[in-house]
Amino acid sequence: MSVTRTAFYGSDADDDALAAAFRGGDVPVGVYGLGKMGLPLAAVYADVTGNVLGADVDETVADAVNDGRSPVRGEPGLDELVADLAADESLRASVDPTAVAERSQVHVVIVPTLVDDDRPDTSIVESVARDIGRGLAPGDVVFFESTLPPGTCLDTLVPILENESGLSTGEFGVAVCPERTLSGRALSDIRDGHPKIVGGVDAESTRIAELVYGELVAQDVVPVSDATTAEAVKVFEGVYRDVNIALANELATHASDLGIDVLDAIDAANTQPYCDIHTPGAGVGGHCIPYYPHFLMDRVGDSPLVRTARTVNDSMPGYTASLAHSGLLSAGLSPDAADVLVLGLTYRPGVQEIRATPALGVVESLADAGATVTATDPLVTDATPFEDAGATVVPLSDLDDSYDAVVLVTYQEAFDALDVPSLAPDGRPLVVVDGRQALTELRDRDGVLYTGVGFDE
Repeated sequence: MSVTRTAFYGSDADDDALAAAFRGGDVPVGVYGLGKMGLPLAAVYADVTGNVLGADVDETVADAVNDGRSPVRGEPGLDELVADLAADESLRASVDPTAVAERSQVHVVIVPTLVDDDRPDTSIVESVARDIGRGLAPGDVVFFESTLPPGTCLDTLVPILENESGLSTGEFGVAVCPERTLSGRALSDIRDGHPKIVGGVDAESTRIAELVYGELVAQDVVPVSDATTAEAVKVFEGVYRDVNIALANELATHASDLGIDVLDAIDAANTQPYCDIHTPGAGVGGHCIPYYPHFLMDRVGDSPLVRTARTVNDSMPGYTASLAHSGLLSAGLSPDAADVLVLGLTYRPGVQEIRATPALGVVESLADAGATVTATDPLVTDATPFEDAGATVVPLSDLDDSYDAVVLVTYQEAFDALDVPSLAPDGRPLVVVDGRQALTELRDRDGVLYTGVGFDE
């Protein structure tokens, strides 16, 4: 692996020469954070340049990468790519981020920004910035792919880099280049997904970011006016989805009052090109949508619409559980004496993630009402959070015919083989609550009392 280190930011070389140096591996790259988004990004950088050293605080992650094994599961093509890149040493990993910074010229940060008690916690990003600053040299450039509250780069991260390095902006470059990927398709999203947004702290930083990502991705690279705008773009995307889903969810709660199938109405309304109402459901989970609204509100003090949307979406697990309560009462059963099965525990189909999953709230609400709750999901390997909330987590193969109600929170392909009506004892009606519009074929099924988010009971 080449360790050549020459000026990149502020270079007198033309764009073609800089691009050739980058592709040829003459510009060492450090990628900080080798998690679900970071490792695919590091692999794409390494595939293009052949000269990437990744940093991760987890020694088992670094060891796996150096052995040619991907510690990230569920990403098509990543296992093979990491094996190939490790074999020719295009991609290596270290647990010493400062050492990575000392040998790198392009620094790419893709570590989590957390939320603690509804307040953004940028401590991990700040720690990485300190590590990079200790190894920063004139001509280097730092790209922040982590999602950040607007203003974090200029107000917090640039001062850290300057203080640790003893350099001033203008001697090195900084740009915000937010990731726009989803778990389960990270490689394809990075290479050929959505347009890449880049925004620098100065024009030269933006130019270098546009040049680098122009070599990495097949889609358009969209430069914006500055780093804060780039931060806002990513946050605005999440806020838009949260607000739109909240609208759909609130409309769904009016199904009974209106006596309609709200989903039917939404589908028809969306045939008008200026209408794009999202799909209602049992709740909003994951690493992004539930958190990004807090990135905005923390900066502006308050945003009534955004705050209300969060409240609506946070209420949906409880609302979904209430549909089960109502269904059980309609069947002549007391919720505190009922056996309820919850199907689907991940925050979305096909991924092994449970961050902010609405299934947890559904389980808690059912258990708080006194129900005996069983839960199942073939993708969940850690049952502890759901057991702590009051559920017994079992494999699909252990389901029997003892349930009074079934609540679908997250659809998984494995559920296609499940004969849901057979989960109730013979002769007893089964209450079915469809939180994702995945069991609609049961609406008119004998022996099934069907309801769902958005459906008139």
